Amino acid sequence: MLQRDPNKLFPHDHVMKYTLVPLVPPFVTPNMITLLRFFLIPAVLWFLFVGNYQIGVPLFLFAALTDALDGSVARLRHQVTEWGSFYDPLADKLLVGSVVMLVVAEHINVIFALLILFVEMLIVLGAIIRKKRGRLVSANVYGKTKMFFQILGLTLLLIALWVGFDLFIPLSTGSFSLAIVLAVISLFTYGI
Repeated sequence: MLQRDPNKLFPHDHVMKYTLVPLVPPFVTPNMITLLRFFLIPAVLWFLFVGNYQIGVPLFLFAALTDALDGSVARLRHQVTEWGSFYDPLADKLLVGSVVMLVVAEHINVIFALLILFVEMLIVLGAIIRKKRGRLVSANVYGKTKMFFQILGLTLLLIALWVGFDLFIPLSTGSFSLAIVLAVISLFTYGI
């Protein structure tokens, strides 16, 4: 089992350090950003459900960006907490999982959407088991890369729906397939 120091910077943290993190006021904590993502999920779902992609897609992208932002703020400002280490990935899984069920199930394949959700639920179950055993393992590079490909897959699919560019649908499916493989690797490298 590989364990990662939760304060160790990821490559994207170095970019965030000079771009978005300086824009976050000092009184805004990473946990506040995570809570914002929880609150954005119903709005994202509503706009996508009613087909208002010109608001829903940018709102989804903003909510997804808060995933990278809260982790980078936590690591760069030395504000990593046990609460954030557990609820940040939960917020990600709720955002991705709910949008997957809303758009992937309808526009790609229900079985494919359920497979994505099943793997995500295994990861959450593994985190709960680790937490009960007193072990808290932060995200690893496979989990971060998986999240990137999930967001990429959803973005490509949402853009295809928004502007009618159907070529993005197979690219979206490929991105999700890669994300599933990375999710399984991430699950096994965490250890249960």
